[in-house]
Amino acid sequence: MAHIKVQTEDFDVGAEIAALTAGRTNIGGIGCFVGTVRADVGTAGPPVVGMTLEHYPGMTERAIARIADQAAQRWPLLGCTVIHRVGPLRPGENIVLVIATSAHRQAALDATGFLIDWLKTKAPFWKREDFADGGGAWVEARDDDEAAASRWG
Repeated sequence: MAHIKVQTEDFDVGAEIAALTAGRTNIGGIGCFVGTVRADVGTAGPPVVGMTLEHYPGMTERAIARIADQAAQRWPLLGCTVIHRVGPLRPGENIVLVIATSAHRQAALDATGFLIDWLKTKAPFWKREDFADGGGAWVEARDDDEAAASRWG
């Protein structure tokens, strides 16, 4: 049921929603989240000019598929798409897309929230902020991200 991709290429949100919903008349709600790179995420030091994401191919996709399966067990989903980009990304570029569909809006919205909270805190990605001076720093999950994820139990 879940469509999972980890890729360097950008994605088209409209095309992904259309692919997930094509020919379906039983979908009553579509939850969607798009994450993008911010120009300066507020770290001390030089300005942030981008982000680089790394992962272990194969392992990352399996981990995302497992959490998408958990979402489908918790909510009556009719479909799910998770696309996460890796490699160097610049401000304004897309990082992640999560789409969940259900017969009812609340299930779609809750599943979308669950999936993005998990991606933000537990997914096997390594994120490095790239600084204007050529340096960089690895990013840990923030306390407020962990608090958001804890609501799902």
